[in-house]
Amino acid sequence: MSLPSRFSVFVEGSNSPGTAGSGICFTHTITFMLLEATDRYAQYRSWTGRSCQSGRTRCRRTIFHRSAIGRTRRTHDDARNGLGAGLLASLILRIMLVVNSVASSVTARNTVIVHRRLALRHQVDVVETNRRGHATRFAHDAARRGYDLVIGFGGDGTLNEVTTGIAGTDTALGVLPGGSTNVFARTLGLPNDPLAAVDHLIAGMEADDVRPIGLGEVNGRSFCFHTGIGFDAAVVAAVERRASLKRWLGHPLFIGAAVTTWWRHYDRGHPHFSVSAPGHTTTDDGYFSIVLNTNPYTYVGNRPLDLTPDAALDRQFVVITFRTLQLGHLLRHLAAAIRGDDITPDEHLIVWNDVDKVSISHHTPFPYQVDGDYLGDVDRLELTHVPDAVRLLVPRPPADSPA
Repeated sequence: MSLPSRFSVFVEGSNSPGTAGSGICFTHTITFMLLEATDRYAQYRSWTGRSCQSGRTRCRRTIFHRSAIGRTRRTHDDARNGLGAGLLASLILRIMLVVNSVASSVTARNTVIVHRRLALRHQVDVVETNRRGHATRFAHDAARRGYDLVIGFGGDGTLNEVTTGIAGTDTALGVLPGGSTNVFARTLGLPNDPLAAVDHLIAGMEADDVRPIGLGEVNGRSFCFHTGIGFDAAVVAAVERRASLKRWLGHPLFIGAAVTTWWRHYDRGHPHFSVSAPGHTTTDDGYFSIVLNTNPYTYVGNRPLDLTPDAALDRQFVVITFRTLQLGHLLRHLAAAIRGDDITPDEHLIVWNDVDKVSISHHTPFPYQVDGDYLGDVDRLELTHVPDAVRLLVPRPPADSPA
């Protein structure tokens, strides 16, 4: 048994969905097949009835170009007349949907619905991750094979891996929230519900709204919104040791891990690293640093933790370093961030704006995390801001959404 060609599903270790090691269950396979007839009919109606009228009306549907996605548009008439030779001449985008099925908000049902909506007008191939680094391999292979768009459907860690796989290529990045926090997705203005968010992505595709954005790079790995060093990385490590509880406990698990890590598991008596950057005095007594590519730093429930308005995708890093973990100092700045007042530098808190390179080191290893994904302990980190590193599909509210 195989899926229709338009619903190809690439899975490592198997060429057939529903087999051992494929990562796609038999229920997914049957559901995709049952939806195919409905999708093809709806696609036919949308192309022939609503958008491309018969007679002398000229159809003006936008075409994305793999080699210049987000920058070049052509019409049906251009394609028929052979204009823009060498560019992608297709109405149908080639999309890879990278799914992390164990992410907190990803279910078999919403995966099928997301796939169905995307495949209404485009060719969508679905792949499912089953270990760390898998999404990067899928995304890199998609870029090598000339896909127009790769959409990461999972948590911030999945998105980070997808971004790493396509950074520096012409393949665009799409974001669907599927985790417990979804920092980057919500920073882009997406709703936290993936079924609502997919309509925002489709609206972005219809508007041809793809823009280059800057990324951070740390020890060869890209990051979208921040890298955390020291205390917060130790908190993330504690959460990942209880990863099976994230789907059910969510933010309370992070809060509990932060309290227990501060109280019992992180040395608050001695500095953990030094921080240096061109044009700034080296800080030798760092306990906790955040290298921000965007703001907010994270979310607590529906509340963003806004640290600084100077962190944005079209600017270089903001580097924030805490020189103490005294409880009163931490709580004062936490309260300001929750209120949306941003944080204010003081003798125990250093803020550097518009930094393009950062070095962090110590003679003993320290923990670090990238976009909420704990990567281990190291004795040195080199962080670099890379402008225009990836093409981002910018989500938009659907036309029928309430004002």
